[in-house]
Amino acid sequence: MTMHPFLARIQQGPVLGDGAMGTELYARGILPTNCYDALNLTDPGVVQRVHMDYLAAGSEVIETNTFGANATKLASHGLEGKVHEINRAGGRLARYARDVAGSTAFIAGSIGPLQGALAALSGIGDEAARTYYREQVVGLIDGGVDLFVLETFADLNMLCLAVEVVRELSDLPVVAQATFDQDGRTPWGQTGAKVAAALLDAGADVVGANCSVGPKGVLAVARQMVAAGAPYVSAFPNAGMPSRAAGRLIYLSNPAYFAARVPDFLEAGVKLFGGCCGTGPEHIAAMRKALDCQLRGDVAPLVEPAIVRAPSRQAEDKLAPELTAMRRKLSAGQFVTAVELSPPRGFSPGALLRHAQALADSGRVDAVNITDSPMARVRMDALTACHLIQSQTGLETVLHLTTRDRNLMGVQSHLIGAHVLGVRNILALTGDPPSLGNSSHSTGVFDIDSIGLVRVISQMKQGYDISGSEMGSPAGFCVGVGVDPTRQDLETEARRLCEKIAAGAEFVMTQPLYEMSVWDRFLEVYGEPIGIPVLMGLLPLLSQRHAEFLHNEVPGITLSEEALRRMRLAGANGREEGIRMAQDILIQAFGRFQGVYLMPSYNRHDMALEVLQVVPHLAEEEA
Repeated sequence: MTMHPFLARIQQGPVLGDGAMGTELYARGILPTNCYDALNLTDPGVVQRVHMDYLAAGSEVIETNTFGANATKLASHGLEGKVHEINRAGGRLARYARDVAGSTAFIAGSIGPLQGALAALSGIGDEAARTYYREQVVGLIDGGVDLFVLETFADLNMLCLAVEVVRELSDLPVVAQATFDQDGRTPWGQTGAKVAAALLDAGADVVGANCSVGPKGVLAVARQMVAAGAPYVSAFPNAGMPSRAAGRLIYLSNPAYFAARVPDFLEAGVKLFGGCCGTGPEHIAAMRKALDCQLRGDVAPLVEPAIVRAPSRQAEDKLAPELTAMRRKLSAGQFVTAVELSPPRGFSPGALLRHAQALADSGRVDAVNITDSPMARVRMDALTACHLIQSQTGLETVLHLTTRDRNLMGVQSHLIGAHVLGVRNILALTGDPPSLGNSSHSTGVFDIDSIGLVRVISQMKQGYDISGSEMGSPAGFCVGVGVDPTRQDLETEARRLCEKIAAGAEFVMTQPLYEMSVWDRFLEVYGEPIGIPVLMGLLPLLSQRHAEFLHNEVPGITLSEEALRRMRLAGANGREEGIRMAQDILIQAFGRFQGVYLMPSYNRHDMALEVLQVVPHLAEEEA
């Protein structure tokens, strides 16, 4: 039979758990008049942040916020009917925090004693206790825990009963921990050796001590259990005995003291350790450093480490991610050059990469825009193409992301993937309808439009998904939007651009322009400065037929009468004339726009580079 991953891990060597939940919530301003377990439902964010802080500190096991989530304790808050819901939520919150942190930590379902420290004196019979514990265990199982931690039990009989209930319902590992007085015995007088033997007989996999007194007292009990033959022993001491000051409980054992005890736990044979009341992420971070030093054989003096906590709503602005190179250049007011490439229709990216490499080698291009199946025609996924270009050429990309093909969940998943792959510049687009292309059986999704997409990205830049759930850290996206100043209904276009900027857009890329007066008319309708950098779109023309096709058959492209006239007169010299026209308007744009966005047809990067030849000369003249 395959060993459970947690037991396989503890067999390999010592495992570091987490610290307190209740006193940590108290330290964060949650008053004891609140039901801490109910926070799983009423304020899940604060619970998630505690979990994430422990994971950031180095915990390999985090316990759910369910210590008192049984019907007897919840009844004092009128919540006895929510046992299953609170426990299930506790497991899910811990798993969510683990996923966000990218950790492999184990999720331990925390179960504490029923109402009253000594169950024998509380009037709760064994059968009633079994019913209460079954309800809690089932909720934690449904919440997806990896193991159970039964902790802070003063009554050995009740602790054994709880172990038996877990064993009836689950084959997950069980850590069973009793609490001991300063004399090294439970309130009923049992020694550590007797407790260990009884718990192992009941079916516990790991036995130990928690809460009670400080590290020294818990360590003494743990030694008894190891000497009694317990295969795996745990120790989760309080941060000393608390005292009350200014209405608050103060624990005396600091993180450095806990770190100094790590060699003692290892020498005693303890396999799972962490902290209980009064300990927080700083204690665990100090223990993590001490444990790693011990495992490496490093005897350097232990220094309490700084801990980077998971982001909170108040601290997000202090955790701004690194800006993309394009965003840095835009912020500095420098002229930005971008060239659009379309991914291949087939399975080979070779030609695309050759085009991108030529742009990178030229030194004239800051970023490559990658289209997302323009004209609703099937092409390689744009994100894949962006990743290939960035990884193989080093040139930064701008991912065109449309809301046509993915629902709201899919859009967010796609963005997470893009961020992980390092594709951080996003052009938010609604996308052409499928009916425009050659996939007649496809249907558009359009859960949101480009404005909604900007809002989703802006939310991620704050560290939250669209539902408000934390994502671990703020995203480092730079989000841009499109604008078509050639539209007949300029009022609508201006209003939508205003809404995009209000939603969080950081730059604008225009549709192709062929005369500056078109942009001037749009600005008149817009009625005020754009307020964010604008890159002028240019599409160099190849011939008269090419110009007429774009003007009459491609949505979003409108040529001026002068541009059509010049291409008619160019005859066989259409390519050269197209480049000259693009250079002419680029010269006019330099100083009015903060960049240029070139869209060469058929991925003809050479035309884009020829157009860009005028940029250095203009920069020198302006200097």
